[in-house]
Amino acid sequence: MTDFVFDDSALNAQKAQQQLDEALRGADDGELFVERSASESLTFDDGRLKTASFDTSRGFGLRCVAGETSGFAQSTELSDGSLARAVGAVSLAKQGYDGTAAPSPRRTNTALYPDIDPVASPSFGVKVELLQEIDAFCRALDPQVVQVTASMSANRRAIAILRAGGERYDDIRPLVRLNIMITAEKDGRRETGFAGAGGREPYDGYINPEFWKPLAREALRQAQVNLDAVPAPAGQMDVVLGPGWPGILLHEAMGHGLEGDFIRKGTSAFAGMLGERVASPGVTVVDDGSIASRRGSLTIDDEGTPTGRTTLIEDGILVGFMQDRQNARLMGVEPTGNGRRESFAHSIMPRMTNTFMLGGERDPAEMLAELDDGIYATNFGGGQVDITSGKFVFQCTEAYRVRNGKVGEPLKGVTLIGDGPTVLTQIRHVGTDMALDPGIGVCGKAGQGVPVGVGQPSLYVENLTVGGSAV
Repeated sequence: MTDFVFDDSALNAQKAQQQLDEALRGADDGELFVERSASESLTFDDGRLKTASFDTSRGFGLRCVAGETSGFAQSTELSDGSLARAVGAVSLAKQGYDGTAAPSPRRTNTALYPDIDPVASPSFGVKVELLQEIDAFCRALDPQVVQVTASMSANRRAIAILRAGGERYDDIRPLVRLNIMITAEKDGRRETGFAGAGGREPYDGYINPEFWKPLAREALRQAQVNLDAVPAPAGQMDVVLGPGWPGILLHEAMGHGLEGDFIRKGTSAFAGMLGERVASPGVTVVDDGSIASRRGSLTIDDEGTPTGRTTLIEDGILVGFMQDRQNARLMGVEPTGNGRRESFAHSIMPRMTNTFMLGGERDPAEMLAELDDGIYATNFGGGQVDITSGKFVFQCTEAYRVRNGKVGEPLKGVTLIGDGPTVLTQIRHVGTDMALDPGIGVCGKAGQGVPVGVGQPSLYVENLTVGGSAV
């Protein structure tokens, strides 16, 4: 029987286990993370296939955890010699330390995504034809369309996590994404709209015109809305946030602050607040990596712990944090399945999976009707956040002025400024229309990027600082 992760290498699982047991003797925790992956990316731009790339990678990351100290080494060479050198390096973390090995993660029979290879199927030719068809369709939608960029990306990661005593955890992780960007022009002015979707599933549904044609129309709609946008006002205003992707603001403004390492080290704005009210009544926020086929989901995290739903804020009260094994052990709590790494070449840290606010009881239309003079923000671009203070600045890619409960002209240049802990207490209403994002999120932390999901219902937030150009 072949072992895909170790196959065609100078290292086998038995020899790797022997060296791993030596490396972790006397340590609290650690693992050998072995990965074999393939990825593909195609971009159709300016009426032609502009880029096409295919990459494969293979390697291991060895970690030894002793108290608050971690030793980590990685290599792209799967051999006895390479692993032996890594063992020597990580063993420095436990010098003079005599710990007790933490119990291995519990096992799960759940599979949140299929064992498929979206890089190999459908074929390269089929993918190129699809992008060409999308390009032609977008250009025919409206004479205002002057530029179209369509792209597809896929990867397949096969991982094996070896732990002391012969425990092994395997996972095959597919991931796909389709993006469409359209630039429209009117009276010499050009604006861009974007739509995309992704998940841990086959490309089959994405190739269906009934799936991608609405994405194309949405990208064009956003571009045309922005063509009519006027300069944004500035000042303190009430803001209604739309459902779904605007949850990226909560992801950044409070999600990172609820990750176990920031909490344990006291560098989070939420440190020391467990059990206290940190948000308005009715606000419940969870992190859930166990939703089938979602972009941020994992059957097991990168330490072998099964993912699940972790309630972070319940009815406004801070009740939990996202934990990897090391921070959970040091804080005297259970790991939550949030130990993640970008690849074998990166060490573990607590990270979000799919983080979202649950729906409330308020009709979104009633929230807009209650807005006398403010902003309705339905789509977001990039932003910046300071974890310690929770302060953020976010750019809105689609927003509207609201007066007397009526949605008016689209706005350009809207930025939302504030801090996470304060904004959570300024939420007046939580809508009934909770939605997850379409599967396009990438989260960065300490130089590592991982796929994530976000979501929220419509929210009425009082007294946000809006930056823009005064009308």
